[in-house]
Amino acid sequence: MTSTSTTVSTWAIDPVHTIVAFAVQHMGMSTFRGRFRTVEGTIRIDEGNPVHSFVTATIDAGSIDVVGERLLGALMREDFFNTEKFSTITFQSTHVERHDDTHWTVTGDLTIRGVTRAVSLATAYLGQGTHPFSGRRIAGFHAETDIDRTEFGLTWNAALDTGAQYLGERVHITLDIEAVRQD
Repeated sequence: MTSTSTTVSTWAIDPVHTIVAFAVQHMGMSTFRGRFRTVEGTIRIDEGNPVHSFVTATIDAGSIDVVGERLLGALMREDFFNTEKFSTITFQSTHVERHDDTHWTVTGDLTIRGVTRAVSLATAYLGQGTHPFSGRRIAGFHAETDIDRTEFGLTWNAALDTGAQYLGERVHITLDIEAVRQD
């Protein structure tokens, strides 16, 4: 992704080699981690004019992956993700800012439970290569952001005898993306 090129390319997010993970404080003393198994999306890179680049992604909310069947069921119920009513989580970029050849800020609209909020992803471009088996061009990206889950209607919580909350409000989201060139 150099700014001297005028190349515009389109990439499909590879769901097998992409991880959408999250971390949240648990009981004020540890970090709980999980991920979503199903993601799809498109990345369009305009190297000559990065502000014309964009990203769209859709995550199957029901593909949440955590340890424990009881917890998994609780996360899908109405008082949390409510996956029956809100089956997807979406992101659509609205602005891309280049800091240097490998660091970008991708700002966009994140929708969870039907609530849309602007978020900014600190994004690193990790490079490109040719897949040894398919011969297709691949690229890697890493992105991170923090959100307040309560702003998206994820308000369930419980107070502990220590005064701490069962779940923290701040959620750290990490994306490790591999994408396949489509053009």
